[in-house]
Amino acid sequence: MAETLPRTRAALAAWDGRDLPPEAAFAALADELAAALEERRIGDVSQRLNFEQPGMRALLLRTARAAPRLAAPYAQTLPALDARWSEAETWKLIRRAGGPTTSLYLLRAVDMTRTPDGEIRAVAPDQAVFVTLFLRTLWVSLIVTVACVVLGWPVAAAIAALRPPWSSAALLLVLVPFWSSVMVRSTAWFALLQREGPINDALLLLGLADAPLQLVGTRFAVLLATIHVLLPVAILPMVGVMTRLDRRHLQAAASLGASPWLAFRRVWLPLSLPGVAAGGAMTFLLAVGFYITPALVGGERDQLVAWFIAQFLNRDVNWGMSAALSVYLLAMAGAVIALLRVLTGGVTPAGVRA
Repeated sequence: MAETLPRTRAALAAWDGRDLPPEAAFAALADELAAALEERRIGDVSQRLNFEQPGMRALLLRTARAAPRLAAPYAQTLPALDARWSEAETWKLIRRAGGPTTSLYLLRAVDMTRTPDGEIRAVAPDQAVFVTLFLRTLWVSLIVTVACVVLGWPVAAAIAALRPPWSSAALLLVLVPFWSSVMVRSTAWFALLQREGPINDALLLLGLADAPLQLVGTRFAVLLATIHVLLPVAILPMVGVMTRLDRRHLQAAASLGASPWLAFRRVWLPLSLPGVAAGGAMTFLLAVGFYITPALVGGERDQLVAWFIAQFLNRDVNWGMSAALSVYLLAMAGAVIALLRVLTGGVTPAGVRA
């Protein structure tokens, strides 16, 4: 806006915003739009304004093409070309978008917008997608985190209870899939969950399904594949903590009359809590920004925030919206990690409260 419409911005700077702007603003806009079209610079301006108010791209392109045929006074010929130039809201939009900074993307990332008068309000229901997107991302990430911790804790405890070299062999079994590519593991789930894949074949063979099920492109596929990919991330921190625990604490509890369940609940589980917190935090941080697996095995309603960030970057080339979504994603992840720290009492891997 600053590079393409500098004279228009200058003419609108002194405008009080009550009536229509002066003739100088109309003339500058017609001249600069025609020049931007000829120099092929109108695309960025029209994209910027159209993102805030749909229909502005068509209005600017129509005006730019007709500008060489228009004559003064432009305050009359531009509204005759399109009635939207006789509305003060259109000019307020151009003035507001011409500043060096904007709150547009931060507001749109939470389904809010700013009216021409500066009031912040919610967007139309058919345009409200991002709050639902963030809630979906948070929900999927929490489910994956809880599932990985619940499934990984017994595995970590079993590995920690083994003696060398069996403990090293068991740990190697966890590390081998961890070393393989996320793309490879996600693609494998795409093949397994196909209608003609082995999982559907097994369900039909066992009589658990009468026809092949649609598994690819569902929330179930996203959760299953993501849990599989991130499970080693949860196991490794828990193994690291459990292998350093002194098992004589369990013997001491048993000598004091504690049952195996009581000793587990009051001794072993609290001592392993730092590993659980570390594994859960690492799993959540990776799950909340996951992109490849949901993109491969999920449907349109199963994509997370990271997928939209990539789309705004690569397809729409809208870095402002990508940055706004990234800021809120970082804030959401930080808030959950801070809450986890509060819930765990600020324990450290050494078992000491911070």
